[in-house]
Amino acid sequence: MIKITLPDGSVREYAVDVTPMDVAKSISEGFARNVISASFNGTTVETSTPLTTDGSLVLYTWNDEGGKKAFWHSTSHVMAQVLEEMYPGIKLTLGPAIANGFYYDVDFEEHKITEADFKKIEERVLEISRGKHEFKLRPVTKAEALDIYKDNVYKTEMITNLEDGTITFCDHDTFTDLCRGGHIPNTGIIKAMKVMSVAGAYWRGDEKNKQLTRVYGTSFPKQKDLTEYLLLLEEAKRRDHRKLGKELELFAFSQKVGQGLPLWLPKGAALRERLEQFLKKAQKKAGYEQVVTPHIGQKELYVTSGHYAKYGADSFQPISTPHEGEEFLLKPMNCPHHCEIYNVRPWSYKDLPKRYAEFGTVYRYEQSGELHGLTRVRGFTQDDAHIFCTPEQLDEEFKKVIDLVLYVFGSLGFENFTAQISLRDKENREKYIGTDENWEKAENAIINAAADKGLNTVIEYGEAAFYGPKLDFMVKDALGRQWQLGTIQVDYNLPERFDLTYKGSDNELHRPVMIHRAPFGSMERFIAILLEHTAGNFPLWLMPEQAIILSLSEKYEIYAKKVLDLLENHEIRALIDNRNETIGKKIRDAEMQKIPFMLIVGEEEEKNGTISIRRHGQEGKGNITISIEEFAAIVDAEIKKTLKVFTV
Repeated sequence: MIKITLPDGSVREYAVDVTPMDVAKSISEGFARNVISASFNGTTVETSTPLTTDGSLVLYTWNDEGGKKAFWHSTSHVMAQVLEEMYPGIKLTLGPAIANGFYYDVDFEEHKITEADFKKIEERVLEISRGKHEFKLRPVTKAEALDIYKDNVYKTEMITNLEDGTITFCDHDTFTDLCRGGHIPNTGIIKAMKVMSVAGAYWRGDEKNKQLTRVYGTSFPKQKDLTEYLLLLEEAKRRDHRKLGKELELFAFSQKVGQGLPLWLPKGAALRERLEQFLKKAQKKAGYEQVVTPHIGQKELYVTSGHYAKYGADSFQPISTPHEGEEFLLKPMNCPHHCEIYNVRPWSYKDLPKRYAEFGTVYRYEQSGELHGLTRVRGFTQDDAHIFCTPEQLDEEFKKVIDLVLYVFGSLGFENFTAQISLRDKENREKYIGTDENWEKAENAIINAAADKGLNTVIEYGEAAFYGPKLDFMVKDALGRQWQLGTIQVDYNLPERFDLTYKGSDNELHRPVMIHRAPFGSMERFIAILLEHTAGNFPLWLMPEQAIILSLSEKYEIYAKKVLDLLENHEIRALIDNRNETIGKKIRDAEMQKIPFMLIVGEEEEKNGTISIRRHGQEGKGNITISIEEFAAIVDAEIKKTLKVFTV
């Protein structure tokens, strides 16, 4: 008999060779009908895999990420089968599950896939799926695998790097693929499938290799789910920050300036400035000191920090000066500079914590194919801060940063989020710097602080930074998509590498602990996500223009200017549309610009010293006529409702 531990902590005994599906059936036949994948001791297994040792078992349904991953990966196998049928002689490579679907990278040789082929592919995938073919994993020797794929250079390369005894094939229907597992029980569960797009992709992501065709798809257990997903995609297109950024005149890109280097237009620059001032005001209350560091640093600085060894080969190349052997790098991170600021003078435990904050622009080389609007750029500004504290102060300081992040999210309408505790990989420790002792202290500090603050947390292994664990805030936007925004990191390693010290109460030198934090993450990415979350309808306190004055004719332009002056006295951002256009045209344009309030002025308004108010997006609800003071009170009340007051 073996002991199986379930997620609720209960332990059940079963005969050796029991399968995950057997365990599911022992719990409930109804539950078993919904189980489509499983993991055993942290490793993905088939629902038909015999279990031979004690261990922890997790059973996945479609509602679990593990279930979706197996579902989409399995569908990629069926799509690959169809592609081989439709395009004889192609070479398959990899077909993993990704967020919201899957892809398969294919060398189509002389064939060409076009959008006109998508429907035929989809229909054939569903035809095969209705056969309810089981996915069966079987071991093969390395020699057998190499012989089967002798005409496929991509699979051969993959097999060559595998060890004999670890290689498996997955069979279903007439199709076989090199695969390590993670499938649904049979194809019959796939009820809806769509080919989403095709794109170029270099083999292994290396520009030096041959460019393949990446076929993207998605699938669902119900047609209704696919229909809803496609509607969601249409809404996402409408909210695309690149589209909205252009329409609202916030930012632009120029090929002459360079890919991945955004240009902030006046309205976008003003938006950034308001976000910066919003955070700076809260940071000042919380005891942060503002610093400024250069855009470049000597290569040795980043060698010391470990960034050069970690990212140097894939980053911008060093900048040489006329002085022989002198090299600088575009700044990839602000933290090494802040360590050097700390090192300017000696500190006592009585001086700590020191909190240095900077909106510092950093530069990282991203391949052109990876660039995407503001979410993936080569130059971006972090709302960076680094706190240097004693070990005894760590818990309190970490919790204060959590409070700051929650304040930012609350003021900007991000209410649905999970705090992800990002720890080291359990097995591969080579990619991290520092001692196990320091890592354990840092990880425990984050786990305990998050628990004390009552955060909804998940633990993800292998997601830590190379120098320390993190608390990453995973925010869901209005469309239910998840984004990583704010982050807080505990670091015992950089203080060691930069020889940072303070004098303790015992008159001895000690190492401070370093907290890295960025509530926004980067200004560029944060604004992109905020744009898509709000569809450009920012909170009133953040809007580039809060109101626009629309005069019914030229006769009322003087009164419109008077209204503008009075609004400015109330610190309301407004402008006048005095174009020679109809009022209907002016209203439509204001709606397109997503300006919250349209203030219409004509004969009656001028006579009574009032304004007629129309709210954005409320067509057909009628206007209200009030005084300018009453309007100012409405604006003030709405801002106070959304823009929280930060307390320490």
